Amino acid sequence: MTIRLDGSSLTIEDVVRVARHGEKVELADDALERIKACRAMLEEKIQAREIMYGVNTGIGEFSEVVLSDEQVKQFQKYLIYNHAAGIGEPAPVEHVRAALLSRINVHAKGHSGCRPEIPLTYVAMLNAGVTPVVSEKGSVGACGDLAPMSQAALSLMGEGECFYEGRRMETAEAMNAAGIPVPGLQARDGLAAINGSNLITGMACLELYDAERWIKQAEIAAAMSLEALLANMQPYEPRIHELRGFKGAQTSAANLRRLMEGSDLVTGKIKTKVQDAYSMRSTPQVLGALRDALAYARSQVEIELNGVADNPIFVPAEDRVYTGANFQGTPVSLPLDVVGSGVTMACVLSERRLNRLLNPALSAGLPAFLTKGAGMFSGHMLSQYTADMLIVEQRILSAPSHVQSIPAAADQEDFVSMGMNGALKTRQILTNADGVLGIELIAAAQALDFRDFTPGAGTRAAHAAVRKVVERLDVDRPLFRDHNAMQAAVKRGDVLTAAEAEVGDLASSW
Repeated sequence: MTIRLDGSSLTIEDVVRVARHGEKVELADDALERIKACRAMLEEKIQAREIMYGVNTGIGEFSEVVLSDEQVKQFQKYLIYNHAAGIGEPAPVEHVRAALLSRINVHAKGHSGCRPEIPLTYVAMLNAGVTPVVSEKGSVGACGDLAPMSQAALSLMGEGECFYEGRRMETAEAMNAAGIPVPGLQARDGLAAINGSNLITGMACLELYDAERWIKQAEIAAAMSLEALLANMQPYEPRIHELRGFKGAQTSAANLRRLMEGSDLVTGKIKTKVQDAYSMRSTPQVLGALRDALAYARSQVEIELNGVADNPIFVPAEDRVYTGANFQGTPVSLPLDVVGSGVTMACVLSERRLNRLLNPALSAGLPAFLTKGAGMFSGHMLSQYTADMLIVEQRILSAPSHVQSIPAAADQEDFVSMGMNGALKTRQILTNADGVLGIELIAAAQALDFRDFTPGAGTRAAHAAVRKVVERLDVDRPLFRDHNAMQAAVKRGDVLTAAEAEVGDLASSW
C-alpha cells in the first residue's frame, strides 16, 4: 500500500516499509498545495529584496553577507558543493532512503520554501529505487546532517553517484535510466534539502524498530534461561510490578509469564530456591527500564518525523519568516544514546544469566559449561569469552555522544548534537546485542536439553527455533559457525516469530 506523506502522520513502521522493503510513497495533495503556497510567499519576498538567511545571505559565520541577485542564482549550487564534505564508506541504502523520506515529510509541512520539484524528485527517486551514494561520516547533527544530506542533494543537480538496480553509477546515468527529470536548484532549494537532522532521524527509526524486536527476544532468552536454572516464579507475578508502577516492568513480567505458562516450574512440580540471584529475579525491572526508554525514544523520534526541521521557517499564514534552530539534532541524539546504553545494560544481564548456566557452582545441577565430557570437552566455555568481548565494546560505545559537542564555523555553530555518532554507535551496539543474545539462546537451549521437565509453551517453541539453527553440542566443534548463525537468526527475529506463533504476540509498552 502506497504511503501518503502529509507531514503529520509518518510512523517508524512507515519508514521501515519504505527504507527496507521498497514501499511506494506519494505526496499528499494538500501537502503539495502548502508547498506551492510557501514558495509563492518566498518568491514575493525575494522580489521585494527582503533579507532572508540562506536565501539572499551567506550561512553560518557568513550570515551577515548579503548576496547580489546574480549570486542568489548560483549560491544554492555552491552551498551543496561545499557542504558535501563527508568521509568514509557509503551509508547503507536503507539509511539514505529513510533520510530522504524524512526530508520529504518535512517539506510536506509547507514551511520549507523550496519548489515542489524538490520533494517530488525525491519521491520519484524512492519509488524508482535510485539512492544517492552518501559518505557515512561527517555530520555533527547541527545545522542538521549537512554533509550527508548535501551529498544526497547533488542528485538534484544530476551530480554525484547513486545506487540503482544493484549498481553504483553516475547520478545522471541513474536518473536518465529511471526516467526522472533533474530539477536543478534555484533560490532556497539547496538549503531546504539539507537543513535538518534527517539521516540521524531515519537511522533512529530503523534502530528503534530493531531494538523493540530485540527486547522481546531478550525476554524469550530470559524465559529459557530462567526455566533452565529452575527459577522461582514469584518475582514475575503481576502484583509485584503493579505495586511499583513502571509500565515497562509490568510488560516484561507479563511476557515472561506468557512464555513460561504451563511450565512445571509454574505448577509447582519442581522445587525451587526461596529467592534467586538478581540476574534472574530482576529481569522484569531491568528489561522494563529499557522498555520505558524505548517508549520515550519512539515518542521523540516520531515527533521529529512529523515536525518542522528547517531554518529559516516560512509561515505563509502569518507572512512571517522565523530564524531559529529547529535543525538541532539533540532531541533525537539524547534518546538514541539512552537506547544504546540501555541495550548494553540488558546485554550485561544476559551475560550474567549465561554465566549461571555455565558455572556449575551456580547452575542448579547443570554440568560444567554444559558438556557431559568435562575435561576432554570444554563445551560452551569460550562462548562466554565472545559474549564478554562484545559487551566490553558495547560499554565503550555507550559513552554518550550528546555531551561531546565541539564548536565549529568560527563559533557561530558552537553547540552541536553529535547525533550521527550516536546513531552509528547505537547501530553497532545493536549488532553486538544480536550476538550476545544469540549466545545466551544457544546456552539456554543446551541447558534445557539436560532438564527432565516440561517447560512453558513459549519456551519450548523458542527452543525448537534455536535447534533449527544450531545443533545440540554433544562433542566439541568450532563454535564460530554457531555464534554467527544464531546472531543472524536473532537479527531476523526467528525466535520471536516462533514463540509468538505459539503463545500470541508479546506485549509492547510503547
